[in-house]
Amino acid sequence: MVLPSAVSFRAARQALLARTELHGDAFCRALAAAADDWLTGLLEAASRGDHGGVGLLAVGGYGRGELCPYSDLDVVLVHKGRRDVGSLADAVWYPVWDEGIRLDHSVRRPKDVLAVARRDLRAQLGLLDGRLVAGDAAVVIPLVAEARALWQKKAQRELPVLARQVEQRRAEHGDVAFLLEPDLKEAHGGLRDIHAVVAAALGVPTLADEVDLSTLEQPRQVLTAARVELHRLTGRATERLLLQEQDAVAAALGFADADALMAAVSQAGRTVAWMTDDVWRRQVSPGASHRTRGRGARGTQELPQQPHTVEPGVAVRSEATGTAQVVLAPDAEVADDVTLPLRLAAVAAERGLPIGRAALDTMARASPTPPEPWPDELRRSLVRLLATGPAAIVALEALDQRDLLVRLLPEWKAVRNRPQRNAYHRYTVDRHLLETASQAAQGAWATRRADLLLVGALLHDIGKGFPGDHTEVGMKVMGEISRRMGFAEPDVAVLVGLVRNHLLLADAATRRDLDDPATTDTVARAVGDSQSLELLAALTEADGLATGPAAWGPWKAGLVADLVRRVRHRLAGGALPATAPSPITDRHRQLMGQARNLGRTVVVAEVPTVAVVARDRPGLLAAVTGVFALHGLDVRSADAAGEDGFAVEIFAVEAARRSWPDFERVGDEIDAVLRGTLALEERLAERNRLYGRKRPVSAHPTPVSVTVDNAASDRATVLEVRAPDRVGLLHAVTGALFAEGLDVTTARVSTLGEEVVDAFYVRDHASSTKIEDPRRLADIDHAVRRALELR
Repeated sequence: MVLPSAVSFRAARQALLARTELHGDAFCRALAAAADDWLTGLLEAASRGDHGGVGLLAVGGYGRGELCPYSDLDVVLVHKGRRDVGSLADAVWYPVWDEGIRLDHSVRRPKDVLAVARRDLRAQLGLLDGRLVAGDAAVVIPLVAEARALWQKKAQRELPVLARQVEQRRAEHGDVAFLLEPDLKEAHGGLRDIHAVVAAALGVPTLADEVDLSTLEQPRQVLTAARVELHRLTGRATERLLLQEQDAVAAALGFADADALMAAVSQAGRTVAWMTDDVWRRQVSPGASHRTRGRGARGTQELPQQPHTVEPGVAVRSEATGTAQVVLAPDAEVADDVTLPLRLAAVAAERGLPIGRAALDTMARASPTPPEPWPDELRRSLVRLLATGPAAIVALEALDQRDLLVRLLPEWKAVRNRPQRNAYHRYTVDRHLLETASQAAQGAWATRRADLLLVGALLHDIGKGFPGDHTEVGMKVMGEISRRMGFAEPDVAVLVGLVRNHLLLADAATRRDLDDPATTDTVARAVGDSQSLELLAALTEADGLATGPAAWGPWKAGLVADLVRRVRHRLAGGALPATAPSPITDRHRQLMGQARNLGRTVVVAEVPTVAVVARDRPGLLAAVTGVFALHGLDVRSADAAGEDGFAVEIFAVEAARRSWPDFERVGDEIDAVLRGTLALEERLAERNRLYGRKRPVSAHPTPVSVTVDNAASDRATVLEVRAPDRVGLLHAVTGALFAEGLDVTTARVSTLGEEVVDAFYVRDHASSTKIEDPRRLADIDHAVRRALELR
């Protein structure tokens, strides 16, 4: 049925969006049909039924019938010299624009369409999916056939360009398979990669015989279904599946939860990337970029060279395309050599070569399950592979594609494709483990036991695949795996200790006062010996680098290095000071004199350190942190001390918007808050409205929690506050602590994605003692929670 032009496409789209039983391809086809009917009605009305010599051509996703809710309408009005084509075009385009529909359009003669295709790869690829929407079939159908013929003539020359575009998208958008918030369309393994390889197959007929493109259909359906629901949910053409959208998309598609959805998306991306990477490796190489693959200069078949054996069972074979790959040697004893998969992968990683698909298939069929315990050579082969760093990720992913990694480590199946449900992480659990091992390899041989570091890095989060606390469960699983690998019991204890303490250094460095001797003593007792400390320090850095930019930077690296230095000194028998040194220096005393003479607060910055010197009075810290928040300063640490009636507060800060304020003005505003002439709470609320929404958002916001630790310090009670991050949070907490009659001597702030963990060293204002009365602690807990929940 042809819809009259008066019927709104937007209304038709809304009607389809309301049909929640329509998902994925079914929705896309229905929406494309609605668009066809609408555009047909527009063209029919404009031409009054006389559409001879003019036709409307749908290209790209619309041409394929893969029209997601808020995708563009990609159309070409093709004509053979009709004089009224301008008015026809206006009669079609303007109603589209009036409805706010995104339109990618052009008006061209057939020869001009082909001319554009010759010079513009994007236009050429769009024409491969071209189809007639309305008008004269004699104009459109021959054009589509000519465009496809043109592509077959030029495809081999264009494949390197297409392959570079794939790599550029990967560099910009990452991998669908491993990101927690993947771009379903642009990321590697996404929908654009599918379209690119299908286009390659249309242009190079031999390619369709070499690879099974049908294996891409199921992943395409998964990604399309998720994309449709993402558009439906957000009401716009968004392609990145953010954490806060994943629960709703999962529910709409009938998944048990968001984890199940993201596991399916991850597997889809993995399958697409695996297939398409092989296509580009086969088709695009220095020796194949300007000729038909597999043909010599005179059209004769070029045969691959005989494999060159590089070690028992492992060979390198050069291909006719000018590439090489690692393969099984003719005499490989696949069924009898349990080390072969890891050794073959190690050779591939060391030489920067892919593993041949036939070799992977053969090993998947015939490789034996490792005995228990592993032979020494098998364990050494794993360490050898991990030591190659980033190249090991590619090789281990290849083994995992054929379940060879799970055959070696059955526990790996529990973490494969497993998402991590917070914005602090950027990778799935399995990819995070591979990335951590890769980072650890960079300096592994500078440690006394590189093998323990590499295996510890690979498995430090293995507990995330099982129910329960991931550290407690991970210790048990690590013990089982490391014994199965054949490690001696002392080494098993070290590996289990790495799992137990893998968060210790980062947490202590960022949440505890390093000048407090109790901090060093606590960490030294937990670590036990200098070798474990060395390994743990290397693992901490590798884990942070692999987690994401929010998890490791110069500030945290410096704190961890300082803590490691102190703990190393303690483990070597060195003495610790009985009390923490005073942070007040002669420079601070000069500033006290300046503040006394001026009668105002003095703020001095040597960024990132900011010192605030003021007459000591109740609520000073809350006022300072509130004014800092107004100026976009994120506090990472704070230390407070007093002398002769003056307070010295020293902060490590970061400028959220990369610009530093006028610190004299900051001092004036602190005084205004303390006088009651600056409406701090109202100003903070306004800033939170303006900037708060730009911070990461989770589908499951962190509940506010307050934990008391009276063992962490001999001189103060440590309160650890967890809460969703927002503007002015530190001010709210310090204000609540002040209202409860507490002095904050030290504060440490860690931001973990959308979550903040603040640690406060507090003492009773009147007695300068720790808080140990359970009723008083309960009141403090209630006050902090109330202060955060009210804002």
